[in-house]
Amino acid sequence: MSDLSPRPPFDPELATFLTALEARGPFTLTAEMLPRMRALEVTEEALDERLRSRGYERRTLTVPGHLGDPITLAVIQRIGRTGPTAAVYTIHGGGMMFGHHLGNLDSYDDWLLNDHDVVLVSVDYRLAPEHPDPYPVEDCYAGLVWVAAHADELGIDLERIVIAGQSAGGGLAAGTALLARDRNGPALLAQILVSPMLDDRDATVSTQQIDGVGVADRQLTRFGWDAYLGSRRTGDDVSIFAAPARATDLTGLPRTYLDCGSAEVFRDETVAYASALWAAGGDAELHVWPGAFHGFTSMMPDATISRTATAALADWTRRLLGTGRR
Repeated sequence: MSDLSPRPPFDPELATFLTALEARGPFTLTAEMLPRMRALEVTEEALDERLRSRGYERRTLTVPGHLGDPITLAVIQRIGRTGPTAAVYTIHGGGMMFGHHLGNLDSYDDWLLNDHDVVLVSVDYRLAPEHPDPYPVEDCYAGLVWVAAHADELGIDLERIVIAGQSAGGGLAAGTALLARDRNGPALLAQILVSPMLDDRDATVSTQQIDGVGVADRQLTRFGWDAYLGSRRTGDDVSIFAAPARATDLTGLPRTYLDCGSAEVFRDETVAYASALWAAGGDAELHVWPGAFHGFTSMMPDATISRTATAALADWTRRLLGTGRR
């Protein structure tokens, strides 16, 4: 990174993770690595056993995705739950290229499944570069439409559907919310955008600052946008649904929670999106966590700043959904 691009310091507690990461040597993502990075870290049987031990169950549904092609939804809820209740429609991260829709589902037990007794739905959207734009966001939207149309059989309160995503999943969640608005699709109660990947144009200060340092730096995000958009990246032929930062009208969007780290590549686009929501008269809550790198709450969940960030989102969720099970 150039000396002309100073950056905010990393939180000292979080920096220990980066030191350990750097000790492994330089990392360069290649297309050959994608199959391994798309794999679930545990078996589905092990995941289901962990869920059952906490009183939850999972089922898999095959529904129409973009152009009617089949995609998979995972539905998790408390064993014996009776509806209707709120639903959280989650979209996994991974730069549009990797990640797994079951990868972090058992981490929602305290935040959503236990505290609010929601139905949790995770969409297995198709990944770039094999399935570039518009497949991922259109798959996410198609899955949301199916969930809303089948709310009764899923035990979901149609007026209490929240969409949530982190990183690329946050960008896809924002794009899906824009599609729902512009197509008069399912009405969303809220959207949760955690360190969202929103802007393909590679023009913010934070992309210059987080280049060759931290987690999910400038080079990695460029690789993801290239896989997703190909030669259209940074050009004029990119829709607001693919890169929501390009939207000039953010009216009519649901209540929004956004957060990011001060020392991460997506900082400036997250802050700009929050500002654009406020300019449009929207209801948005923004947190920028000092010294935090991308994905810090997942990689160092016990760090003080991670616990603070997790508690802030839990507090917002309580205000949104209520204080406990209904």
